[in-house]
Amino acid sequence: MAAARVFFLMGATATGKTDLALEIARRFDAEIISVDSALVYRGMDIGTAKPDPSVLQSVPHHLIDILDPADAWSAWDFVQRSRQLIDDISARGRIPLLAGGTMLYYHALEQGLNRLPEADEALRQRLDREARERGWAFMHKKLAAVDAASADRIKPSDAQRIQRALEVFELSGEPLSKLQQQESSGYPGGIEKIILAANDRAELHRRIEQRFLQMLRQGFIDEVSALRRRGDLDLSMPSMRCVGYRQLWQHLDGEFSHREMIDRAIAATRQLAKRQITWLRKQPPELSFDCLNYRKGDIFRRIEAVISRP
Repeated sequence: MAAARVFFLMGATATGKTDLALEIARRFDAEIISVDSALVYRGMDIGTAKPDPSVLQSVPHHLIDILDPADAWSAWDFVQRSRQLIDDISARGRIPLLAGGTMLYYHALEQGLNRLPEADEALRQRLDREARERGWAFMHKKLAAVDAASADRIKPSDAQRIQRALEVFELSGEPLSKLQQQESSGYPGGIEKIILAANDRAELHRRIEQRFLQMLRQGFIDEVSALRRRGDLDLSMPSMRCVGYRQLWQHLDGEFSHREMIDRAIAATRQLAKRQITWLRKQPPELSFDCLNYRKGDIFRRIEAVISRP
C-alpha cells in the first residue's frame, strides 16, 4: 500500500492550532495526531493546555494521555507510533492531520532520524553556566543519571562531550547512546503543510501571558503539587522539564517567589515560541497564514485542492 498523504498543522505556542485543527478535522473527516512532547502525559492537563475530554471525544485524537509522567518519550517513539497511526487512519479512509508545536518531531517524521539533534546555542550556554557553578564532575554525574552508557565512555574531564551528551538528552528526551543506535528514513508519502505564523510578536507575547495566568486560575499550582506528592518524579525527567512545570516545581521548592515564578514561566514560554518561530522560518513562506489575520476559507480551499488531486 502506498504511503498516505498527510497534513501538518504547524505553529508556535498560543497561535491557535488546537481550534483550527478541530475545525479542519470536522470539515474533512480527519483524525488528529498530536505533535506535542507534553500532551502524551496523563495528569498534565492544565499546564499543557490539553483539550478537555469533551473536545477529545468530539474528534478522534491520538498520542494524548498515553504515558505516565515517569515514563520516557522521544522523537524516535513519536516517529514509530505516528507512522503506524497514519497507516491506520488512512486505511479507515480518513485524513491524518498532525497538529502541534514540537518541531523536532515534525522534522524526525519528515526527514528521518539518521542524525542527532542540531546544536542549541541557548541550551549550551545554560549547561555551561551550570558547569561553571557546579563543576564538570557534577555534570558528569548528571549525565550518568540519564545516560550511563555515555557516561561510562566519556571522561569526567571531557567537558565538550559531556555537554553534547546532556544537550542531546534534553533536546530529544533520549540518551545519546540510544539515539546513536537508531535510524529511520524520511516519510515516503506526500506531506502538505499549513503554518500559523506569528507576525505580531507583541500580540503573541500578550497571548502567552494571558494563557499562563489563566492556567494559574484553573489550578496549575495544584496540578504540579499533586505531581510532586507522588514521590517518583523530579526535575531530571523530560515530563517535569516542560515549560511551566519546571518553574512551578522550583517555586514550590522555595527557589523563588510566586511573582518571580510567573515571570520566569512566561519568559520561558516566550523563548520556546521564539525557537519555534525560528524553525518555521525555514519553511516556504507560501505555506504560512498569519495566526491573527487569516480566512479559514483560504485554508479549507487549499486542503480541498490537495484532496482532489489524483
